Amino acid sequence: MQGVPSSFLAAFFFLSCFICLYPPDLAMAKHAATGVTRHYKFNIRMQNVTRLCQTKSIITVNGKFPGPRIIAREGDRLVIKVVNHVPNNISIHWHGIRQLRSGWADGPAYITQCPIQTGQSYVYNFTISGQRGTLWYHAHVSWIRSTLYGPIVILPRRDTSYPFLKPYKEVPIIFGEWWKADTEAVINQALQTGAGPNNSDAYTINGLPGPLYNCSSPKETFRLKVKPGKTYLLRLINAALNDELFFKITNHTFTVVDADASYVKPFETDTIFITPGQTSNVLLKTKNLTSNTRFFMAARPYSTAASGTFDNTTVSGVLEYNSNNTPLSINSTKGLALPPLPAINATSYVANWTNKLRSLGNSQFPVNVPQTVENNYFFTVGLGSDPCPKNQTCQGPNGTKFAASVNNVSFTLPTTALLQARYFGNSKGVFSTNFPSFPLNKFNYTGTPPNNTMVSHATKVVVLPYNTTVELVMQGTSILGAENHPLHLHGFNFYVVGQGTGNFNSSTDPAKYNLVDPVERNTVGVPSGGWVAVRFRADNPGVWFMHCHIEIHLSWGLRLAWAVMDGKLPNQKLPPPPSDLPKC
Repeated sequence: MQGVPSSFLAAFFFLSCFICLYPPDLAMAKHAATGVTRHYKFNIRMQNVTRLCQTKSIITVNGKFPGPRIIAREGDRLVIKVVNHVPNNISIHWHGIRQLRSGWADGPAYITQCPIQTGQSYVYNFTISGQRGTLWYHAHVSWIRSTLYGPIVILPRRDTSYPFLKPYKEVPIIFGEWWKADTEAVINQALQTGAGPNNSDAYTINGLPGPLYNCSSPKETFRLKVKPGKTYLLRLINAALNDELFFKITNHTFTVVDADASYVKPFETDTIFITPGQTSNVLLKTKNLTSNTRFFMAARPYSTAASGTFDNTTVSGVLEYNSNNTPLSINSTKGLALPPLPAINATSYVANWTNKLRSLGNSQFPVNVPQTVENNYFFTVGLGSDPCPKNQTCQGPNGTKFAASVNNVSFTLPTTALLQARYFGNSKGVFSTNFPSFPLNKFNYTGTPPNNTMVSHATKVVVLPYNTTVELVMQGTSILGAENHPLHLHGFNFYVVGQGTGNFNSSTDPAKYNLVDPVERNTVGVPSGGWVAVRFRADNPGVWFMHCHIEIHLSWGLRLAWAVMDGKLPNQKLPPPPSDLPKC
């Protein structure tokens, strides 16, 4: 249904308690008492956008940056037609959506689909099952997600409510990065020279860099206008390409109630830590102020990277009480104090912060962490190197090229989609199923690195029988510097049962696991110089990507795929692909 009446949308937004930062192009049709079908059309097109005194043409959804908001309720079906009007290949991933038996709609290029070519279209069709909170969508081919991203807001079913005080308003806050350069040129140059990529020029909040950057106009500052004594739900998304972030509002505190669209036991904090790919819902209780008062909000990176420089700048916005809707001026933020943020390399702060996350775990939202494990895996994750090709000068470590790997396998993207090859039994020459369950060469993972840092290259997947339980320990390495690696698993949530510093000890560390109320996520940081353990049940047939959500690490090969087999019953099998599945 095209062109929904504005009165209908207004009523919908009123009921949903939203500050509408950019209205969705939404059409709805009732299909059952359990949910509705919501139709969206995403026209992928170029749009001129001006930031920091420079206008550039960027890839967008419907000409919007960030992209339009998707709104749904738990149990709803989404039918999203994506039409590619740009020269680049396009695919879109619905980050965090479980995609139960709808793997054809997951989106990563050459994993579940071939990309949508210029002038072509594809309909993503999936149902939101057992999820509510904040997720997001983004391009999943090369670095196009630098501008092609937007929020997915999943409201509770109509007959249920939040397990916390109903907020007065809800506001998406999306962190991003802004490059003056073309990001496709940035990654192509990095892969060619073997060096780390050029940095972004700014971080953004809802696409706006804020007043701390040179040549930023007053219109380029995000303003959150609030009323005193009210509770606001901030839907936080880190859509930055390469940087984990700390976020804070001067003289205010948050109550964290959700992580990756899973409810957590509420806890108070004045600082949020969020990695690329992660989302979080936090409550902000405003003060009882009667005057027009402003406070800075700010975000800046957490990094221990030794693999080159990073964007060490600060994005800021303004929290504004009793706004009279007058435009911001150059002087509006003068004299405002920036909130003190943790040190850039505050690894112990990050560890303490993430340890506070616990699943809500009540009768309505139980914790289903596997208590027994059928499949154990131990993956080393980190950087490495590739030899420099003959007759070329490389700018990576000691004249090599930067690479990244899991168990020393740097994943090579195929030229046809893995899911299609597996479904039709055409895997020969596309992928192999001998991904190592453990490192083939053991070493002191967080100590002195081995002399040989070269990685191997292959397209290997891990095969899991349907409905088996999995424990995966991911061990960070110190090769070319210890870093935090936010690992994202498509098609599943997992429970974070343990984390620690140094090398994982299989004899003593499992005894410290939290098997009572571990946080449930889709993206978890492998700690810098440490390890993290997760558990999940392989109840979703298909081929599922797992990768570092720091984009340069993904490009360097820190990625793999899990192939989950069909079950015996009809509702445990992956259906055939849709007729409009893109061709390579």
